[in-house]
Amino acid sequence: MTEILLNILVAFWGALGQMAPYLLFGFLAAGALSVLITPRTVERHLGGRGIGPVLKAAAFGIPLPLCSCGVIPVAASLRRHGASRGATTAFLISTPQDGVDSIAVTLSLLGPTFALFRPLVALIGGVAGGVAAGALGDGSPAASSGRAHGAQCTDPCCAPGGGGKLRRALAYGFDVLPRDIGKALLLGLAAAALITALVPADALAPLLGGGIGAMLIMMLFGIPLYVCATASVPVAAAMIAKGVSPGAALVFLMTGPATNAATIATVWKVMGRRTAIVYLVSVAGTALAAGLALDHIFTVTGTYTKGEPPWMLPEAVESACAVALLAVLGVAVVRSCVRRPPADPAPTPAAEGAEPTPAELRITGMTCDHCRQAVQRALLECDGAATVEVDLARGRAVVTGSADVAELASAVESLGYGVEVAGDP
Repeated sequence: MTEILLNILVAFWGALGQMAPYLLFGFLAAGALSVLITPRTVERHLGGRGIGPVLKAAAFGIPLPLCSCGVIPVAASLRRHGASRGATTAFLISTPQDGVDSIAVTLSLLGPTFALFRPLVALIGGVAGGVAAGALGDGSPAASSGRAHGAQCTDPCCAPGGGGKLRRALAYGFDVLPRDIGKALLLGLAAAALITALVPADALAPLLGGGIGAMLIMMLFGIPLYVCATASVPVAAAMIAKGVSPGAALVFLMTGPATNAATIATVWKVMGRRTAIVYLVSVAGTALAAGLALDHIFTVTGTYTKGEPPWMLPEAVESACAVALLAVLGVAVVRSCVRRPPADPAPTPAAEGAEPTPAELRITGMTCDHCRQAVQRALLECDGAATVEVDLARGRAVVTGSADVAELASAVESLGYGVEVAGDP
């Protein structure tokens, strides 16, 4: 038993050290993107018809570190602000499959071919799904009216009082993002360590060693499972080391982060039935096609070696980065678990004259800081909203001003969340 535990710890530390330098760089890059590519930046490019907005939406989504739960409210907000149905669907499909942090980890654990293939597949799937959704349409609501561009964003990415751009980028990359993915990433590393230590070498090859059957099994495993794009990489690397084909692992990498039962149900509710079907078919279809193509490439070229990084870093560098990453994730997980009383909301310039009459909403379904940001922005855009404070841990929003409570609830529901007005029976 002691030997098994030691093997698990060694496997955990090995995967952590191998990915830590790349993931820390990914956090830094994600922070920079959060400052450079804000929701307003995306909105300006996603209106109108044709394939142009669809291409832009898919391309915008690839580097953004949004999981399948966090991308839905952001996409719904884009739709509310004039993004076309095709562009919104492309953003929904491409965004959760990748992210600059997950691409960095993919490079470290699976090599450069995987790291190039993942964003390419996400782009193709997003464009295909966006074009299909734009052509089919459905009866779901179009962009809603409201104070679309009048609400001042107060989030770390663009808060005017939050310090310089570097400080805001670091706050997002090493605080907000680790809080969103920290638990999932540690669970992914633990799962990878268990597979590495307990599953015999090539034990999975007879069942998942290649072919369309293996990929269908991985797809059926990945679609209902929730796993973020970064956390899925060490699991995929461990499975490849035990005999799973690279193509089958890619199918898991593309479907796991993009689909789960809750995500599909919410897309159905927010974007409509046809868009939900297009979403699921596009993700599954492109993942299967990419998996077959990747296996063919590696078979023909013979270039893939299991789990080897593109280049080796000194062990001291990996160990130092592993310690730093554990510290970042540990602080983030602790902070995400500690419930702090919300700060007094600051008035927004658009509604300084409104009478502060607080309304409290109980909101279900928020899972990350992107959810909180989307809810806060939607509430700020309601006519008469003076200040908004959203507490993610408690699932609570407090709004002052003269906004109609029914309009506030409708704004939250339009993002796919459940809402109740505090005090209602």
